[in-house]
Amino acid sequence: TENQPVILVGSSMGGYVSLVAASHPRVISAFLMAPALYMPGYQHQQYPLLGDRVTIVHGWHDEIVPVDNALRFAREGDCTLHLLDADHRMLDQLDELCDLFEMFLKQIPGAGNAGPD
Repeated sequence: TENQPVILVGSSMGGYVSLVAASHPRVISAFLMAPALYMPGYQHQQYPLLGDRVTIVHGWHDEIVPVDNALRFAREGDCTLHLLDADHRMLDQLDELCDLFEMFLKQIPGAGNAGPD
């Protein structure tokens, strides 16, 4: 429905788009994987600061989006940041990524109960 809260999830440029869209009042939380923040040429360089409503997961060895960009946003935005021993795609850390996403959902009131039984 029109008034339901929204949880955004995005990876790379999708993380950037999710964070730009997060200023909408219905957005209650965002889970971002290697978000392409502070990238040269991107229109938005300032993002809504949602504090503990944002969780970022980023690979230490990201060759596409510098890990320093995630560190900067986490520091400025006072949000949760998980750094993995991974590259941009984090394919070798999928189990850890799933665990972190599950933890993220459990912290959102009512979200942990969503989905099929």
